[in-house]
Amino acid sequence: MKKFNKLIIACDGESASGKSTAAKLISKKYKLLLINSGLLYRYGSKLVIRDKPKNIINYLEQKFKNISYKTIAKQNLHSEQISSHVAILAKNKKFREIVNQFQKKIIKTNKKICVEGRDIASKILAKNPKYDLAFYFKCNIKIASYRRWLDIKKKVPLKEVRNSLYKRTQMDKKRKNSPLIKVKDAILIRTDILNKKQVLFKMSKIIDKLN
Repeated sequence: MKKFNKLIIACDGESASGKSTAAKLISKKYKLLLINSGLLYRYGSKLVIRDKPKNIINYLEQKFKNISYKTIAKQNLHSEQISSHVAILAKNKKFREIVNQFQKKIIKTNKKICVEGRDIASKILAKNPKYDLAFYFKCNIKIASYRRWLDIKKKVPLKEVRNSLYKRTQMDKKRKNSPLIKVKDAILIRTDILNKKQVLFKMSKIIDKLN
């Protein structure tokens, strides 16, 4: 395994495409700070659902000023209620700016980092700093929904999970602000035809070729 003094990796992908798992594996192997941008949006949704603020943006702006990423990452943010709500909140341009600023503060102080989400290569790590490598994750909707269904311990019907994932991905791809796209130089990772070990092997092989 090659050692790096600087390594910036962007991981983008559709809902339940396996990008979070892959980002964790790569971050652990190469000792990278891992930032899951989806958790930031989910945290925002959790707060809005819970507190029902009158002015959502002002409220969220204050909340994100006084919290660390570690605190957010420790919370349980993968309920179906949050999943349904976050797709709508993520379309809000002002909230995206709050999340982007939060992420960029962390990114600018770390030379070895992996950031995963839906607009990482196209927006967050597009420049200053720019990613060294970008990966794009894709998974067949039937397999993705089945995996998510198991993750949530079959608490809701499989069909409902599948519909939710499909809607979320379509909203991500069609939203006006920072839509989900595969940048030209992103390497496609198909998690429906590769298992965890194969995904890690493929990504590692590409990373180790970097100068």
